[in-house]
Amino acid sequence: MNPADYRPKTSDIPRDPGVYRFRDEEDRIIYVGKAKSLRQRLVNYFQDPALLHPRTRQMVFTAARVEWVVVGNEIEALSLEYSWIKEFAPRFNVMYRDDKSYPYLAVTLTEEYPRVMVTRNAHKRGNKYYGPYTKVWAVRESLDQLLRVFPMRSCTKGVFNNAQRTGRPCLNGYIDRCAAPCVGRVSAAEHRHIAQALVSFMDGSGEELIAAKKAEMMEAAKAQEFERAARLRDDVAALTTVVEKNTVVLDMDTDADVFGLEFDELEASVQVFFVRGGRIRGQRGWVTETVADLEAPGLVSQMILQVYGQYAPSRVGAKRSSAKSVDDVAHTSADAIPREIWVPALPDDAEALESWLGELRGGSVRIRVVQRGAKAQLAQTVHTNAVQALQRHKLHRAGDLTERSKALEELRMGLGLDRAPLRIECYDISHTQGTNQVGSMVVFEDGLAKKSDYRHFIVRGPDGNGVPDDTAAMDEVLRRRLTRLVQGHAADDASDDEPTSGPIDLATDAPRRFAYKPDLIVVDGGLPQVNAAQRVVEELGADVRIVGLAKRLEEVWIPGEEFPLIFPRTSPALHLLQYLRDESHRFAITFHRKRRAKAMTRSALDAIPGLGTAKQTALLKHFGSLAKIKEADLEALEEVSGIGPRLAQTIVEFLHRENE
Repeated sequence: MNPADYRPKTSDIPRDPGVYRFRDEEDRIIYVGKAKSLRQRLVNYFQDPALLHPRTRQMVFTAARVEWVVVGNEIEALSLEYSWIKEFAPRFNVMYRDDKSYPYLAVTLTEEYPRVMVTRNAHKRGNKYYGPYTKVWAVRESLDQLLRVFPMRSCTKGVFNNAQRTGRPCLNGYIDRCAAPCVGRVSAAEHRHIAQALVSFMDGSGEELIAAKKAEMMEAAKAQEFERAARLRDDVAALTTVVEKNTVVLDMDTDADVFGLEFDELEASVQVFFVRGGRIRGQRGWVTETVADLEAPGLVSQMILQVYGQYAPSRVGAKRSSAKSVDDVAHTSADAIPREIWVPALPDDAEALESWLGELRGGSVRIRVVQRGAKAQLAQTVHTNAVQALQRHKLHRAGDLTERSKALEELRMGLGLDRAPLRIECYDISHTQGTNQVGSMVVFEDGLAKKSDYRHFIVRGPDGNGVPDDTAAMDEVLRRRLTRLVQGHAADDASDDEPTSGPIDLATDAPRRFAYKPDLIVVDGGLPQVNAAQRVVEELGADVRIVGLAKRLEEVWIPGEEFPLIFPRTSPALHLLQYLRDESHRFAITFHRKRRAKAMTRSALDAIPGLGTAKQTALLKHFGSLAKIKEADLEALEEVSGIGPRLAQTIVEFLHRENE
């Protein structure tokens, strides 16, 4: 629907803070947003559609009407926005979905006989939870060590009740891993005291208890109570093992959630480390497949809202069944929301978020970007985890046969191909301000990378000094590739051999390099790059389909077409093209860096009198790098073939003078 048909009058839109909802023709909520001023925000959606981000443009044309609710302040707007996003899951909102459920170590203090267990279920008020842990075996190992020192109940309700009826404890009771309250070995009060001791140990650093156990062990040894001393020694070892699993990274009074964010045009990955008492207590990760026209600050704002919004009391419009009491919210949020939240970029509404989180926590909360020291190093580690999680997500999807089949079929239909493009080649150019120009060719067959067919190209230009721009570089790379293809097939057509899947090297009886014709060639860029590539195809008569993928908006450009092909953002075809483009870019960058490093090394050695190409090669082969050549002394240099005492002295003097 045209947005002009349902645009409200500007004078009817209040200037107050509030939350707005866009609905489609079937009255489904497709987008929820908040604003300091509803009028200022909403009029932006109804400007010239050509000026809108493609995803925003798609949203306003999908919508059939917009409505809003005025609230008292930004904090109320945050809570209501979160409630509506969770209730309606609008298709155009960023939704951070946990990539899996994580195990926690739980102590059920709400029961008469508290139980320690591993759980993935929702948290219940009054119980204590530790984690999340990334691997279930890690939490089970910790539990096994803890039960040596804190022999409390870990069995299910059914096992516990059966032991009470029969008067026989479970296996843990027989091996001293449980105090067996089920058969009356300890009272309920004594068993709760054991559970409270475990909670105190997990809440603190554990050092006080370990020190106390060591002191008891020494006293027992002095009293020649060697069996008791041995048990205490084992207790100390078990507690130390548990403590060591929670790595100390910062000061003991540091409580923070450390977020890392990595995103591209289609997806975003979030990782968070939970630091309590200076230790990393757990880690979680999310991936979203729907990224709106938001940069890092906007994504961080949505991330904070959705991660901590679960601790907010229900507002107008939220489902009654999901409502929590104020006491429940205060209890869970005090445990879950730390004093500090470290983020990769400060959100625009940071002050409002801090006030909102402060109300939920019952104490001040600070959102900050750490800049230096151990905190910055930890933040970088979390970001690295986010990067790797996004890569794993893409690789997992690429390895899915069903997903690959969908992607290839979508490409066939979208591009009007006779058959699915089983062999796709993608090209990219890399350089540093026009120097060390290189090109890359990556090959995907049946939707999977075929790295044995990857190729590098050194862009030389007509005079050997490179070319003026990326378009000219792409022209040279494609001409070299397609010329080999055309010549190979021409020679093959002239022979009387039986037809094959590609030209064969008669000497080796194997396919020649660049033998197979691609069903589709993808270039990085928009219409100018695509048209330039198409000219090469036409001039050489290669008969290959060309498309371009523009990075900013992920548009697929077809030669000669005025408008690009737009795949849905969740389309497997678009994900495959993006993976191709990113892989070709990575491959080109890697080769470019190697050539640049080699050129820098050569330039440093070229300036040394009497050191020719052969001797430079011998030096690099012997030492491995320019840095190691600089560290070498005269005796080490003279060990290299062709390097005599006088030349070795010249090399040392020149390289040391260069470093001064």
